Amino acid sequence: MSLLSKVPPIGQKRQAEMLKSATSLTYMETPQGPLQCHFFGPDDFEPGQRRRPLVIFLHGGFWDGSMPTQFVPQCLHFASRGAIAVAVETRVESTHGTGPMECLEDLQTILNWLNERSEDFGIDLEKVVIGGASGGAFLALQKVLPKDAGESSAIHPAALLLFSSVLDTTRPEHLKRFPDKKTAKKLSPLRSIRKGLPPMILFHGKQDRVTPYADAEKFARVVKRKRNKVELIDFDKAEHPFFNFNVSELYYELTLKAADRFLVAHGILPEEDPAMELS
Repeated sequence: MSLLSKVPPIGQKRQAEMLKSATSLTYMETPQGPLQCHFFGPDDFEPGQRRRPLVIFLHGGFWDGSMPTQFVPQCLHFASRGAIAVAVETRVESTHGTGPMECLEDLQTILNWLNERSEDFGIDLEKVVIGGASGGAFLALQKVLPKDAGESSAIHPAALLLFSSVLDTTRPEHLKRFPDKKTAKKLSPLRSIRKGLPPMILFHGKQDRVTPYADAEKFARVVKRKRNKVELIDFDKAEHPFFNFNVSELYYELTLKAADRFLVAHGILPEEDPAMELS
């Protein structure tokens, strides 16, 4: 039996139901229960075949509540495009009494776990993408922004997909989640941009009152100034959760098409057959 599930049609199924079609594997045990990675594989996946791109999705929620179903529609799409897609769980405040620092530890555990099993999963370690929403996007950025990011993991992201990202952790609403102000300042994406970053694409609503669009503009501007490749795609009347499938099918489709195009442009996904519709 294949290690990864076949891809079911998205249709109008509830995201929670779609998650049931995943191959869910435990990567860490906690006193409150297991933490899992939910895998979606291509129709033609077989262990031992060619290595495939891996797209990892980290849900939003500001490290408070678990939402592993958030990116299930995107996972299904990228699995249909030949990649292995995975929606991951991390510890959260509502269940584990934790915050962003523990989530960062969990992400490192996930990457190490995936690296150790890359041959079984058929992962191309040169084509690993990390995507995230809000606090999840912040976690993705922490795997590339620190100067020592490349030393802490055997998996180095080839690209980032960032949705409504937390970019300034010194704001009062985020600051309180960190051990102290110094740590929040050190980890703030706006304050730690450097040269040599992987390409990234940001999706941000101009009416976002949670993670202000002005932060995204400033972040993209400085990233470009440091000679990195970045795209910022804005949405005029969109608020913080605009890209979610269950919030707006239109914005979901637009962001998904742009993310797909971005990964094709950077050699991570193959060109799509124009005769096929986007899932």
